[in-house]
Amino acid sequence: MARQRSEAVAATMSKSHNIRNMCVIAHVDHGKSTLTDALVYKAGIITEQQAGQRRFTDSLEAEQEKGITIKSSSVSMYYELDDQILGDLKRDNNGFLVNLIDSPGHVDFSSEVTAALRVTDGALLVVDAVSGVSVQTETVLRQALSERVQLTLVINKVDRCILEQKLEAEELYQKLSGIVARCNALIATYRSTDDSTYSDEHFNPILGNVAFASGKQGWAFTLNQFATFIAEKAKVSKDKYLNRLWGESYYSSENKKWVSYEQSRTIDDAKRGFNQFILQPLYQILNACAELNMDEVQKLLSKIDIKLSADKLDASVLDAKKITANVMKRWLPAGEAMLHLIVLHLPSPVQAQVYRIKHLYEGPQDDQAACSMKACDPNGEVMIYISKKIPAQDGSRFLCFGRIFSGTAVSGTNVRVLGPDYRPGSTSDLQIKNITSVGVMVGDRCMPMNSVPAGNVVALSGIDKCLVKTATITTSPDAHNFRVMKFSVSPVVRVAVDAKDPTDHAKLVEGLKKLVQADSLVQVLNENGQHVIAAAGELHLEICLADLEKTHARCPLKVATPIVTYRETITAESRQIAFTKTTNKHNKFFMRASPLEPGLAEAIESGRISSKQDPKERSKILVEEFGWDLAATKKIWAFGPYDNGPNMLVDGTRSVDGLGTIQDAVVAAFQWTSQEGVLASENLRGARIELLDAEIHRDAAHRRPDQLIPAIRRCLLASLHMAAPRLLEPIFLVDIECPTRMIGRVYATLNKRRGQISEEEELSGTTLSRIKAFLPVNESFGFTEELRHSTGGTAFPQCQFDHWALLPGEPLELNTKCGLIVTETRQRKNLPEQIPALESLIDRQ
Repeated sequence: MARQRSEAVAATMSKSHNIRNMCVIAHVDHGKSTLTDALVYKAGIITEQQAGQRRFTDSLEAEQEKGITIKSSSVSMYYELDDQILGDLKRDNNGFLVNLIDSPGHVDFSSEVTAALRVTDGALLVVDAVSGVSVQTETVLRQALSERVQLTLVINKVDRCILEQKLEAEELYQKLSGIVARCNALIATYRSTDDSTYSDEHFNPILGNVAFASGKQGWAFTLNQFATFIAEKAKVSKDKYLNRLWGESYYSSENKKWVSYEQSRTIDDAKRGFNQFILQPLYQILNACAELNMDEVQKLLSKIDIKLSADKLDASVLDAKKITANVMKRWLPAGEAMLHLIVLHLPSPVQAQVYRIKHLYEGPQDDQAACSMKACDPNGEVMIYISKKIPAQDGSRFLCFGRIFSGTAVSGTNVRVLGPDYRPGSTSDLQIKNITSVGVMVGDRCMPMNSVPAGNVVALSGIDKCLVKTATITTSPDAHNFRVMKFSVSPVVRVAVDAKDPTDHAKLVEGLKKLVQADSLVQVLNENGQHVIAAAGELHLEICLADLEKTHARCPLKVATPIVTYRETITAESRQIAFTKTTNKHNKFFMRASPLEPGLAEAIESGRISSKQDPKERSKILVEEFGWDLAATKKIWAFGPYDNGPNMLVDGTRSVDGLGTIQDAVVAAFQWTSQEGVLASENLRGARIELLDAEIHRDAAHRRPDQLIPAIRRCLLASLHMAAPRLLEPIFLVDIECPTRMIGRVYATLNKRRGQISEEEELSGTTLSRIKAFLPVNESFGFTEELRHSTGGTAFPQCQFDHWALLPGEPLELNTKCGLIVTETRQRKNLPEQIPALESLIDRQ
């Protein structure tokens, strides 16, 4: 059976109209992995008993233990559908290959979601019917829109609304339609103005791109399925019913006719079409199974022409949950409804790459590589984007997981590996390597293939040593890079690690290198000889440390107390012009620092403004939105740190002789200063620094970089010192779901930790409330544990990095909180305890 499956997968790979690359995205605990089981079962990979219980895509020990997805995992599955369902869909026979990626819902692992979205064309957005649209639902939806991924909607856990909350049919309809409306509102809010893929009413059950489900019980349906059932019974056209099963269409059983909302108010037995034809039979079967009323169950099953063996309905052996699952899986199998969503409403690579390449590819849209990718040409130049690396089961090597946009990946091919810093025509960040093998992922296993053509996801081996996290793989010497992925979270929580046994130090160093490769977001820094791991939050940090100890380094670790990453900023313009000169007195520099306009730092961080974009386009945004002078926009020398950070260096000089000879030195000093600011050597954020004037010696021997850079750095630091420098602290947005009666305790816990409540709402039809609050990351350590303790385990918080805020207090005053943090940070970095005095930075003219 497994061999037949792999042969079918291999055969369908070359039929690009029959491929669907998709992922499942949602808030944590909304039921993604459980729903995914239904598709894995339908493909014949797991048994019916395992579906809904096994969580096939959660293969890691930590995932099974914590009950959440931590790493996104891919499964390539083959299905066959009949002509009646497919209709006039463009295809090459009826066999379809679905490359599914199950992604994490916890905010700490949302970099895995970004990596999954980059290599897919469509996504199932799963929303819990009880909780509704949650904070992470909004985040993953925004990520999907930014990657130009097409969406379908699955509203899960509908059974809980019926059996636990005991909602009336009309209440449930209002709840479900509210979720659909909320998701549409989010699309209207976040979609790009040039994105024609979505309308403001994108999700519409009548169109068939919305399904209602219960992953645990293994059932799901679309309106299309019910319209087909009813039409077959009534021997009429399906279209007659489809438009009436959602919205303001009411049916009178007594008069046997459809009426409008106004007419329904005068007819006693008029019920909404959705309630009458869908919810009523659903309620009857679920309630009969829950009450173990087997006579009623048998009667209802005969009405819908379903036969079940006696052992599946044996109430003396099976409990109500098992009987419900047996009945519902047979009547409305979840795999079928979800497969209809995927095949009929998500695009094939041929359709998707036409509009996605415009957004993903950095090169000209009419070059050879772009044209091959837009055509999804298997015979064109190889273009693959590697979005993540998967550790091999023995932990020694990595598989490079990505998407083939054009060409065919064949083992033994020599390819160019372009790192994120590669520039066409140069050899920096470029390596040429041989692909030793190609394959596709099925959970935690790699299924080898002879070749994998364009339009598929692929796992490559042999090139893992050439790239750190992501790369563009190509055979074309003229190809440009794919755009770097933008993550919705930042690594703001840091911890120093060391090996318990000094003899294991080499293992630790090697393990840290592997950890950086295995995780899309984690950073490993070296601060004063200490190894520091930076992660998105406490849980992410915990998982990284566990992976490091058990898988990558395989040695016991010593872990210090977690610390927080800060940023430095300025709050005013330099009170005087900073002046410095080189030690030989032959070169002089004049600079001034000022804060960036409100919103400009965020625009740079989001990628709207960057060093790589068209200068005319950048000038237009800076002039129209931020009030810059047009001449200044044309003299931007650099962004920093790392050429893309939220600080700008501007040339404000007029007719200085030899300015071009020192530009590289000024930019290098600016990059250094934006990485290590004046207060505590933390990254700078939100500063505009202008070089106002300079005197430069004509003889190159008197203006060497080792003479220029220290003097320019002192000038930069002095201009910041005189511009009211302050510290910025990272702030989490905390989303807390708790019983309404516990709100007081939640508020008390937040108040203890400088939390600020931003929003509070009661979840309709439940005894729960949702609170949104801002919490400084510095105060977040142990917050989850304390909150659960104070609310008896009933409150569930989700912390996500939201923004940077000024840390209260003056950094130059030692008795303030800000002053203490500056002192502690300087001590930790082995810097002089005192911030450098202004007199030590500037020179006399």
